[in-house]
Amino acid sequence: MEKAASPWYNRFISLEDGVAAMLTPRYYFADDFRVFYDYFLSQPHRETVFRKGDLLWRDGQPYDRIHYFLSGAAVHFAEHETGRRRIISFHGPGTVFPGYHTTDFRIELSLTTTALSEIHVLEFTIPQFQAMFESNSALAEQVVNWYAMYVNRFLFETVHQEFNSSRVKLCNLLYLLTMNQPANSGLVIEMTQEDLADILGISRVHITRELTELRRMGVLTTTRGRLTITDLPALAGLCTDETVYCMDHSNCSVRPCLLPRLHKPALL
Repeated sequence: MEKAASPWYNRFISLEDGVAAMLTPRYYFADDFRVFYDYFLSQPHRETVFRKGDLLWRDGQPYDRIHYFLSGAAVHFAEHETGRRRIISFHGPGTVFPGYHTTDFRIELSLTTTALSEIHVLEFTIPQFQAMFESNSALAEQVVNWYAMYVNRFLFETVHQEFNSSRVKLCNLLYLLTMNQPANSGLVIEMTQEDLADILGISRVHITRELTELRRMGVLTTTRGRLTITDLPALAGLCTDETVYCMDHSNCSVRPCLLPRLHKPALL
């Protein structure tokens, strides 16, 4: 059931001058633990299947299982007491979720993870994963690196996105999603306007208004549940330096995922 790693997986990108471009924030986690697939298979576990819409663990309960995703995708979100939903992250094949730790946090009781499609996983208990963590130094290092990437996503939002206008927030998100999203569909983003609003924590009215303007600018087109980026360089020009990072743009016309920052976007 293991599939080849997605070409959109956002690793360090080696450049000709020997310098590596730094990782950008991500909302979708996949392939992070794929190299440990055979090792996971050799350890005590059980194979579990979740149907679309299933919860990966019960509401109001601390995490008591850790999953290695073989196929499918899930969305991780918080339900506020006001009824608002905030999407935190998406998780797909080759990743481990929830992350391994041995402490129960109260906030986890209000977090939910739901299957977006049928999901096949290798399921480990906390003691089973702890045994692997303590005996396999490479796995332990990757767990730490994974948490660093996860924390980076929150730092990006807290110390950067928080100060951007609605349009810049949306452009940053759309740009990052073209690099890394559950559908692995590149310039076609398989998400609704409500999903985008729930990720950014802004109203759907603001999302609709900004998408209308981006359509007028020729940056994208929209259909029901789908956005298509039609001018990626133009979208990148509306993003911030923290989102778009470039040290070599010789192939920008082919895949301008790391574009030169010529100017700061206007705060619209």
